[in-house]
Amino acid sequence: MGYGLLAGAIAAEIVGTTAMKYSEGFTRLWPSVITVAGYLLAFALLAQTLKTLQIGTAYAIWSGVGTAAVAAIGILFMNESVSLAKLAGIALIVVGVAVLNLGGAH
Repeated sequence: MGYGLLAGAIAAEIVGTTAMKYSEGFTRLWPSVITVAGYLLAFALLAQTLKTLQIGTAYAIWSGVGTAAVAAIGILFMNESVSLAKLAGIALIVVGVAVLNLGGAH
């Protein structure tokens, strides 16, 4: 259950962050509303997640997967530049989250 809630929190954060790009500094109504709703839902689901998962593990997964996904969305759909350094950074985030997750089983 905890990981399902965490997946929902990650998805909501990704939607909120992506909408923030389209809000143009909160000057466009609907992308701004989606941003706020996405973050409210993300934090609500993350709070529920913390009832069953360790905070370090949950937050590392939430922030790491969210960061990597938003970076990939930027590259794939928003014409952001891609470089070996950027791809390596995304890979390091994913590896770091995996290591924290594996090490948190104690």
